[in-house]
Amino acid sequence: MFVYPWKGVIANIPTKYENGRHVGESGTALKEDLTRKGFNPLRVHPLWNRKGHSGFSIVEFRKEWDGFSNAINFEKSFEVQRCGRRDYYSCRRPGDKLYGWVAREYDYHSRGLVGDYLRTNGDLKTVSGKEAEDRRKNSKLVKSLESTLENKETRLKEMETKYFEASQSITTLMEQKDEMIKAYNEETKKMQQNAHDHFNKISLDHERIRDHLLQQKRELEQHEKDLFHREAQNEAETRKLQREKMMNERATLEQKKLQNERATVEQKKADESVLRLAEEQKREKEKLHRKIIELEKQLDAKQALELEIQRMQGALQVMQHMEGDGDTEMRRKMEAMQEELKDKKEELEDLEQLNQALIVKERNCNDELQDARKELINFLRGVSTRAHIGVKKMGELDIKPFLIAAKRKYSAKEADVKAAELCSEWQEHLRNPSWHPFKIITDKEGNAKEILDEGDEKLIAAKTEFGDEVYTAVATALTEMNEYNASGRYIVPELWNYIEGRKATLTDGVEALLNRWKLAKRKRY
Repeated sequence: MFVYPWKGVIANIPTKYENGRHVGESGTALKEDLTRKGFNPLRVHPLWNRKGHSGFSIVEFRKEWDGFSNAINFEKSFEVQRCGRRDYYSCRRPGDKLYGWVAREYDYHSRGLVGDYLRTNGDLKTVSGKEAEDRRKNSKLVKSLESTLENKETRLKEMETKYFEASQSITTLMEQKDEMIKAYNEETKKMQQNAHDHFNKISLDHERIRDHLLQQKRELEQHEKDLFHREAQNEAETRKLQREKMMNERATLEQKKLQNERATVEQKKADESVLRLAEEQKREKEKLHRKIIELEKQLDAKQALELEIQRMQGALQVMQHMEGDGDTEMRRKMEAMQEELKDKKEELEDLEQLNQALIVKERNCNDELQDARKELINFLRGVSTRAHIGVKKMGELDIKPFLIAAKRKYSAKEADVKAAELCSEWQEHLRNPSWHPFKIITDKEGNAKEILDEGDEKLIAAKTEFGDEVYTAVATALTEMNEYNASGRYIVPELWNYIEGRKATLTDGVEALLNRWKLAKRKRY
């Protein structure tokens, strides 16, 4: 019994040890060598184990009888050189020669890589069994061809019947065609006669219409003369109206000029007011900055003075302990130090009073700056987000991500409405104080920090149902609202630097206001 599909075994393939593994000749090289010898293998599969190349390869031949013939020739070529299976297993020192044979039943049931591969990729068959199988296939094929031939003959008879019917139908149609052509020719003659009679009638009508048109032409010429006369009268009236119109336009232009001058004066006053406000805000900020620096200096001086007082008190206590020795010089130094300590305390009290006054001034300046910032926000509310500095509504959802998500789920007609509904629904979620998807973590330095809880059910649902764009928009609005108005949960306007993506300073706002004023002034003049 042979292994089917037909397979051969090559043994004793030379190997060498490289990089901790055995390596040998590739299957492609062996296939090319066997092809040159005329055995025409389909492929050569080297067998590998955990140590590398095992020294065995399986040669696969075609399933047909020519493949079996190639396999037998392959085996005979090795047996002629005494390199068959029996020679391989009987030789103690096989040397460098290759051994080969056709895989049979004993190889199929053998232990090792060869037997495992053959059992996995083939079955056992006898030559007679293969011939019987081929006969069965051929018999089945013949029966199938006979059945096909009978079907073809039946189909041919049906086609002949249809051809006869079609021929009869064509003969009938040809007869009907001749009758139709005859009727068409008679109808054509009748139509030509009718056309001739109609043409004669048209000629008569044409003569009658020409006489009528000549009469109308004479009437139109008379009407044209009347129109020329009226046109002359209209031109005179038109010139009169134009003169009156020019006089009215001059009066209107003078009136508009006066109105524009008054509007220019009013605009100039408004621009000067805006500029004055911006300059005052800038001066107030510079003044506050100077006061803060002065306050920091006073605070440093106060701390230095407190340290000096503590040092002197310590020295005075030391001298009091040493007073018992009756040293007059020591007592005099202690009295002088007490006097100096008294002066330092008075100086410290003065500094504290000055510090309190500066703190009050700083608070007032801060309040004024906050008021100025609010006024600046109110002024810039209508500025487009394309401007460098503008007002951003912290905690307000952007509708664009919802529109993108709606277009993926709904038609183009429904997308805009659905996007607005979704955006409004999630804005209501943001306003709900009971929904607080944040958690507190502690960093390596022990500082507590509140961050967004990405495992929140609503946030996960938004990401799953509507995508990353909607999730990012909701997360951003939540973070802004938690930062600016965590308790009230309503939208807060903030002065914003759109270029750098950060909260704008009052200096940024004042500079943007001045730039807008200068640009408007250049456009006007």
